[in-house]
Amino acid sequence: MYSKILMPTDGSELANASIQAGIEFAKKVNAKVVGIFVAANYQYPIYIDIIPPNTPTEEEYQAAMRAFGESYLEPARVAAHKEGLEFESVVKFSDAPAKEIVYTAQQYACDLIFIASHGRSGVGQLLLGSTTSKVLSMCDIPVLVHRVKKH
Repeated sequence: MYSKILMPTDGSELANASIQAGIEFAKKVNAKVVGIFVAANYQYPIYIDIIPPNTPTEEEYQAAMRAFGESYLEPARVAAHKEGLEFESVVKFSDAPAKEIVYTAQQYACDLIFIASHGRSGVGQLLLGSTTSKVLSMCDIPVLVHRVKKH
């Protein structure tokens, strides 16, 4: 059915719950897993006259965000390996995370994106915006939306 599944995370509790469900799904279909964390691009401090000395350089920012991304992807790596699944982690930088998720799915030849959703609807979804909704609207491959419900 599916041979390679992309699973985005932002390190949140919601994303971690979805990743666990995604790993269980991948195990059932014997698929490889690609985990992705998309960090925002470095923002140069352009509206101040003097840059504070403790402001990180772009290289320092990217190194820190790569470390965060890898730590956010580690639970997925552990869960995948526990289930005997191949796992690859990817950390990307973009101010358009949905676009980067879709691009990465294409780049890594994934045939499914397994992504979390808060399950909000109506005004809540409109006000907050949704990476999941954006992925759904621009993606050519199947997207499985996992809704995590609070008990």
